[in-house]
Amino acid sequence: MWRVLAALPHKKPLPRERLGRLGAVFAAMLAGAVLLAACVSNSPVARNDFGPEGAYAWVNRLSWGANPASVATATKLGRSAWLAQQLHPSDTALPAVVQAQIDAMRISTVSTPVLLRELSASNEAANALADDTAKQAARQAYQRDLNELARQAESRALLRAVYSPAQLQEQMSWFWLNHFSVFQGKRDIRALVADYEEQAIRPHALGRFRDLLGAVVRHPAMLRYLDNDQNAVGKINENYARELMELHTLGVDGGYQQADVQTLARVLTGPGVRVQEDDAKIRPALQGQYVHTGLFEFNPARHDATPKTLLGEPLKAQGLAEIDEALDRLARHPSTARFIARKLATFFVSDEPPPALVDRVAQAFLRTDGDIAKTLKVLFDSPEFSASLAPANNGFKDPAHYVVSGVRLAYGDRPLEDTAPVLGWIRRLGQPRFGHVAPDGYPLVASAWNGSGQLATRFEVARALGSTDRGLFGAAPPAPPSLSGPWFTQYMAPRLSPATRDALAQARNAQEWNTFLLSSPEFMAR
Repeated sequence: MWRVLAALPHKKPLPRERLGRLGAVFAAMLAGAVLLAACVSNSPVARNDFGPEGAYAWVNRLSWGANPASVATATKLGRSAWLAQQLHPSDTALPAVVQAQIDAMRISTVSTPVLLRELSASNEAANALADDTAKQAARQAYQRDLNELARQAESRALLRAVYSPAQLQEQMSWFWLNHFSVFQGKRDIRALVADYEEQAIRPHALGRFRDLLGAVVRHPAMLRYLDNDQNAVGKINENYARELMELHTLGVDGGYQQADVQTLARVLTGPGVRVQEDDAKIRPALQGQYVHTGLFEFNPARHDATPKTLLGEPLKAQGLAEIDEALDRLARHPSTARFIARKLATFFVSDEPPPALVDRVAQAFLRTDGDIAKTLKVLFDSPEFSASLAPANNGFKDPAHYVVSGVRLAYGDRPLEDTAPVLGWIRRLGQPRFGHVAPDGYPLVASAWNGSGQLATRFEVARALGSTDRGLFGAAPPAPPSLSGPWFTQYMAPRLSPATRDALAQARNAQEWNTFLLSSPEFMAR
C-alpha cells in the first residue's frame, strides 16, 4: 500500500518541528473523532425544513458526501421532493466527460460472457505451453487481464459515486454489494465483478429485495465465490446455502437449523456457470427443465429432485422453480425483515439502532413485500433518524465514504481524469471494492475504522487531497482546492466543535487549513 502513495506526487516535506506541531493538533482531533464515533446522546431533533444545517446534514448522510452543488439542489427542492427524487431517481445521467470514460472501458464494450470465454481460452493456452518461461509470461498476462477488468469495475463505481445525481442509488448499490459480498481474488471472479454490480445489484438497489436476492443467486460471481457451481446431487456443497441463510436473509439468529442448511443446499443443486456458448447435452426427459442464459446455467441432471421440507414447510415446485419457491420463503420471512431492518438502521442511523426503530422498519419491509425504497422512507421519516443528524449523534464514515466525500467536497463536479490515486487511498485505508475476503462484507460500525492507525492514515490522505490536485486532473497546473469560502461558513462551520475551530485557526496556509478540515472529527462524521 505504501507503494501506491509513493507513486503519487507530494509536496515538499514539512520541517520536522512543523510536523510535530501538526501532529499535536491532529492528536487532539483524533481523540475527538473517536469520542464522536462512540457518542450517543439525547440531542434535540434536527430541523426538517431544510435550512442550511438541515440540508447539509441530510445530504451528507444520504449521499456520498455533501458539497455545494448537492446541497443547493436539495435546498431548492425541499426535503420531501428531494427525498422522493433520491428514493425514485429519474435522473441518473453522469457528466458527459465522465460517461465517456466509462463508455471507453472494456467492461462497457465487451459482454461478460465473451470476456470470460476469451480469458478462459488464454488461460488454457498458457497452461498448455511446454516452455516454462513462455508459460509463466502467458500466465502473468492472464492475471494482468483479470486485474485490469477488476480495476475498471472499481473505477466505474468510483466515478458514479462521485458524480451521479442519484446519490442514494449509488449508496444503496454499495450497501447491497457489501451485503452480498464477493471476493475478487478467488478464481476468475475479477472478470465477473463488473457485471455482478451492473446486472445483479444496481438495478435492484432501491427495488424489491426478492428481485435483488434472485439476481444474486443466479449470478456467476456469487456461484463461483461460494462454490455453488460445484454443488450437485451426490456431491453436496453447503457453503452457499449456509451464507444465504446466515448473511443474506434470516441472520445467524433467524431460527433455522442445520437441517435447513442441508435442505437448502440440496435445493440449490443445479445452478452453475457455463462458459461455453453452446448448451450442455441433456437427456430428452430433462431438456424441458434446462436453462442457459448468458453464463448462468441450470442443469437438471445436477439437481436433487427428491422431496424437501424447508423451515418446517414442504416445497411444492420442482427444478429451477423449486429454488424460486425457497427464495420466496426466505425473502418474506420475519427474521429476514428484522435482519435487513437492523442492518439498514445501523448503516443510516446508529451503530446500536433503537429496537423500536428496527421493529418499525422490519414491519415496513414485511408490509411492502420487501420494497426497499418504501422501507427506507419509513426509516428516513422516523424521529430516530432526524435525531441522528444532530452533530453530537453523527455516525462515522468508513474509508470509502471518507475518501469519496473528500473528493466531492474538494473538487465538486470537476471530472477526475485519473481514478488511480483515489482508489489507492481507499485501498490503503483497507476497504477496496470487491476486496473483502470473507462473505460477511466490510463492517458498518465505527469501532472497525476509528483506531489510531486508521485515523493517522486518514490525516495523510487529507493532506494529499487538500494540498494539490496533481495526479487527479491530468496536465492542468496543480493547485489546492478552495474550501474556506462562504459555503463553508454557511453550511459546515455551525457544526464544528471549538477544538476544530481552534485547529483551523492555527493553519498557516490554505493547504494546512484544508488538511485540518478534511481530517476533522466533523468531516469524518456521516
